[in-house]
Amino acid sequence: MTSNKKKICMVVPNSMVKGGIAAVVNGYHGSLIEKEFNLMYVESYKDGGKLTKFFKGICGYLHFIKVLLLNKPDFIHIHSSFGASFYRKMPFIYMAYWARKPIINHIHGAEFEPFYLNASDKKKELIKKVYNKCSILIALSDEWKERLKLIVSEEVISVVENYSVIYDETIEAKINIEPNKQVLFLGEIGKRKGCYDIPAVIEKVVKQIPDVKFILGGTGDVELINELLQKYGVEKNVLFPGWVRGEDKDRLLKQSDIFFLPSYNEGMPMSILDAMGYGMPIVSTNVGGIPKLVQFEKNGYTLEPGDTVGFAKAIIELLINPEKLQTYGLNSYEIVKSDYSLERHLNLLKIIYNRL
Repeated sequence: MTSNKKKICMVVPNSMVKGGIAAVVNGYHGSLIEKEFNLMYVESYKDGGKLTKFFKGICGYLHFIKVLLLNKPDFIHIHSSFGASFYRKMPFIYMAYWARKPIINHIHGAEFEPFYLNASDKKKELIKKVYNKCSILIALSDEWKERLKLIVSEEVISVVENYSVIYDETIEAKINIEPNKQVLFLGEIGKRKGCYDIPAVIEKVVKQIPDVKFILGGTGDVELINELLQKYGVEKNVLFPGWVRGEDKDRLLKQSDIFFLPSYNEGMPMSILDAMGYGMPIVSTNVGGIPKLVQFEKNGYTLEPGDTVGFAKAIIELLINPEKLQTYGLNSYEIVKSDYSLERHLNLLKIIYNRL
């Protein structure tokens, strides 16, 4: 018996890859979208050394050719970013285009300036050529839609915001738990995420709350950040647990009082959405889709990137006011439960799929 389900080939990273794209895609497994459509996953990338990445890429291209020839999908859904990811996804886009398959390019990139605005004319032409082979570009926020309009026409851009997994049992615990003066960061430890500003922020917070604890969960420039922490004399107030997932991530999100993400560039960070699903107030920056998630003095604070004084004041304000900490946390939870559920995200995808 032939199935009437539309066949979709989705190009994704390996499920264990660090970062937001894998976090988004992992939520699709076992969801309603798999029941309503025939999804075929092609993995194009995995973490590791150059050889590991190279062979994974080659295997991904070969698998994709096999799917195009044998499975004959109705259309292709590619998850991509800027930088190296753009070039890795180019062969997928060209092969799908040559096979006359409609292409959805789901763009998770954050650094638009170096990728396009500051690029050479030759690179800009290449980006336009590649993106205009796609039937639909998915942007993570209205702000990113405005940026992508510099490359493609507005008609082909759809906004599908990221989602939060809601933890109902966790919110009850948050209501009754005493603050433990713990601030959590999760993500790549580097310049884009604002991590070089964190030691200066911690120094200011420690002056008023000496026993505050900052957890910096992730991988990256850990040694360089440690050097800055030692320079400011606050290394004892910081823990580096490495990249956390599963039970370790769950435990940190439950235990921590505030989620801190001082990024310079973002789309719509899954880390903030995760933290809001756990009922946490947020201290972050006014870039990308963050201001839509973090409403100033309702569920947290958004400041200019690099405002170490403002970050410190916001963190101190929350930690010394347990009632405000709890209220902002509950507001975070209500915002994502109302507007950023997985169900809503998948329904928006279904609308796009049915258009094709």
